[in-house]
Amino acid sequence: MRVIRFRDGGQVKLAAVTDEERAYLLPQEDVMALIHEAGERGLTPLLLVESAVKPENELPEAWTALELLTPLDAPEVWAAGVTYQRSREARNYEATGGRLDAQTFYDKVYDAVRPEIFFKSTAARTVGPNQPVTLRRDSSWQIPEPELGLVLARDGSIVGYTAGNDMSCRDIEGENPLYLPQAKIWRRSCSLGPAVRLAETVADPYDLRIACRIYREDRLVVEGTASTGQLNRRLDELVSFLAADNELFDGTVLLTGTCIVPPDEFTLAPGDRIEISIDGIGTLVNRVTAN
Repeated sequence: MRVIRFRDGGQVKLAAVTDEERAYLLPQEDVMALIHEAGERGLTPLLLVESAVKPENELPEAWTALELLTPLDAPEVWAAGVTYQRSREARNYEATGGRLDAQTFYDKVYDAVRPEIFFKSTAARTVGPNQPVTLRRDSSWQIPEPELGLVLARDGSIVGYTAGNDMSCRDIEGENPLYLPQAKIWRRSCSLGPAVRLAETVADPYDLRIACRIYREDRLVVEGTASTGQLNRRLDELVSFLAADNELFDGTVLLTGTCIVPPDEFTLAPGDRIEISIDGIGTLVNRVTAN
């Protein structure tokens, strides 16, 4: 079971989407309100959602045709880095100018007890499905990073999963690791969606297929697939380091790293269309524009 947010006229509404792709209007104002109401009523979020799955609440149009918004206004988006072997290889390539025989600090963090966790975005910098992501003007080597996102409650519990795009500047990060915030954070440099999958409906979060496709002038130019089973970290491990001596806010999203990296000669261009799909969540689509 998934939850989406959409705009209907001047109103923002919430809906549940079943595995049969049918959508039903929900009375709650956002995902976290739904989570809290379920707890107050002694129900699981799934049971509360299922109570609204009635014929009179079904939306007449296909949910993918709605004006979709970010599935929640995440007050903070954090991200974990170098959690997959492919990411480790790409970061080493950037840091060494293309050498394949050199070890770097990325090798150390891949195997270290403490993972790399960095701040990525705020609600104001984050866009939803079918909204544009932008290119940073002082970078010439930019890519999307498709990632599984964990939706967290303030106590650190994982209440849902979503798809995320951690836009990245490979040249800025490769020039100096201290430039990481500039390589990661600028306006419209993060997207989330199209839905939040309730955590209790995911049998195995380490068995999700992630796919990324990039189209240029309607021609497929990049395609890659991966599985969350390739993660070098456990999800609860990543959350524990984010939460350690830190204040979490309801609806915080933690992106868990990428295993899909476009070819080294590729960089995004205005007009490109990015599609990120995760099993059971859906496909997050964003166009690329100049900043």
